Amino acid sequence: MQDELYIKRGIELAKKALGHTYPNPLVGSVIVHNGKIIGEGYHRKAGENHAEINAIESMEDRSLIPESTIYVTLEPCAHYGKTPPCALKIKELGFRKVVIGAMDSHDKVNGKGKKIIQDAGIEVVSGVLEKECIELNKRFFTYHEKKRPYIILKWARSADGFLDKDFQPTAISNPLVNQFVHQLRADEHAILVGTQTALNDNPSLTVRNVEGVNPVRILIDFDLKVPSDFKIYHTEARTIVINSVKEEIREHIHFIKIKKENFLQELMDALYREQIQSVIIEGGRFTLQQFIDGNLWDEAVVIKNESLKLENGTRAPELTGRKPLRTENFRDNRIEFYQAEIL
Repeated sequence: MQDELYIKRGIELAKKALGHTYPNPLVGSVIVHNGKIIGEGYHRKAGENHAEINAIESMEDRSLIPESTIYVTLEPCAHYGKTPPCALKIKELGFRKVVIGAMDSHDKVNGKGKKIIQDAGIEVVSGVLEKECIELNKRFFTYHEKKRPYIILKWARSADGFLDKDFQPTAISNPLVNQFVHQLRADEHAILVGTQTALNDNPSLTVRNVEGVNPVRILIDFDLKVPSDFKIYHTEARTIVINSVKEEIREHIHFIKIKKENFLQELMDALYREQIQSVIIEGGRFTLQQFIDGNLWDEAVVIKNESLKLENGTRAPELTGRKPLRTENFRDNRIEFYQAEIL
């Protein structure tokens, strides 16, 4: 039970960096001596110290290390990147014991970090709160194991099931929900819309109303119909334009040419190459329904305004036969959270 308590603290620490560590995972670490936390840290940003190093550096008395246990939510890395391997540092310092939440499925780690530590004669326990630690890094694991981003579908609909009024842009969600939506943008790596949504709404797809990093913007615009002076092309964030006309990199804009045939797989392959770990699909009905029909999604966030009836317009996408995992109320708006079946 004590092991679970400290891994849980590691998860709390790791979540502080949500949206800031791409392409790295979220990791928290806690150092314990005689039942007392004497060091803790988390990975804050790619290129900076990993969680274990930050926890070690937070210690006041490093002479206690040989009698201490280090807890880490994800298997310590075993390869040289922008920082040295944490597994080697743990071996060098000689911790008494290492407790790991989840093993790292990344090709460069995948058991190697644990082996380095065990071969040094240090006791290693793994799989503590494993499910929770995998959930923490669902984006990272999906990207490396399925070779595609973690996909979140999102739309707002009226009580009678429309996305807009008479096919014109219509405000559906209330200010509380709008704040939630901007936090969602800040937490995820990228956000995607199709041609029609870009033309109709001229969205900037940036983070406002909350603190956070702007997501990478992805525009599906096969025939390049969206004018270059539209907000999605502004310089606040990197923009990827998926099209069938040209391949070009221009400052913060990357045009990626793909074939229309087998579109979803071509798109997933392109985003995997760009190291995009998670995407909010915020397009119109056509784009969203393509992902639903292709069974290519991990979560769906459906905002319903229970007091708004629009009577005519674009019909909301359909998640036929699915029940929400949970719901949250934001005054007269209700958000339903769905999860794709685990195949």
